[in-house]
Amino acid sequence: MSHKRPIGIFDSGIGGISIWKEIITLLPNENTIYLADSKNAPYGQKSKEEIIEFSVKNTELLLERNCKLIVIACNTATTNTIKYLRANYNIPFIGIEPAIKPAALQTKTNAIGILATKGTLSSELFNSTSQKFSEGINIIEQIGEGLVPLIESGNIDSVEMDNLLRKYLNPMLEKNIDYLVLGCSHYPFLIPKIRKIVGNKITIIDSGEAVAKQTLSILKQQHKLLNNNIKPHHKLYSNSGITTIQQIVNDLKKNYLIKKLDF
Repeated sequence: MSHKRPIGIFDSGIGGISIWKEIITLLPNENTIYLADSKNAPYGQKSKEEIIEFSVKNTELLLERNCKLIVIACNTATTNTIKYLRANYNIPFIGIEPAIKPAALQTKTNAIGILATKGTLSSELFNSTSQKFSEGINIIEQIGEGLVPLIESGNIDSVEMDNLLRKYLNPMLEKNIDYLVLGCSHYPFLIPKIRKIVGNKITIIDSGEAVAKQTLSILKQQHKLLNNNIKPHHKLYSNSGITTIQQIVNDLKKNYLIKKLDF
């Protein structure tokens, strides 16, 4: 039956596991397949042509595994490729982009910070969204250079990570931001460290919950939602090491398989 087919999710590495966790929490009966393209992380440093090439490769792999919907759990891949993928494949795609809108609508200081990759901040989709909601608001954009490699290598709690975060966040604090938008699916893993730097008065926004809700909505619309009580299967594949993935998901009491796969 078509609704038993898995939800496919891909990212330029392990960052999208923050999205995957939201999806399996909101849709507890669904089977999932997650692709961590860690070998090519971070996408934010690549050209648009390369990002499309990687996204097509990931899409083809998920289609081979009979996925019913694909979540692009990567801001850079979404902003650079979702239009292309939707035009070339007959399957629903759900993307992720920085949540500028809620921050811009709710800011009281008229200053919001956006921490994202170069590929996201320079994309056409990001710039059009930013222009739409930026009137009268100071948007402080910061490329989070170096953050993704540290997360991928399991060095979240390193001195280097602390130094980079302070370097990127302190100028935003000086400009009186009250909202910080995380524009990379890797960055939610840094929220505890970010919170220590920015304090409790700044609202941190990531897109994980919104993506899970949109996934639920699309599956309902297409009558593909899985509602039985059979224990779902989750397969997580990485084309690099799997140690960091194991560390991230080892607290979940879920039926999952983590495996290295060449792709």
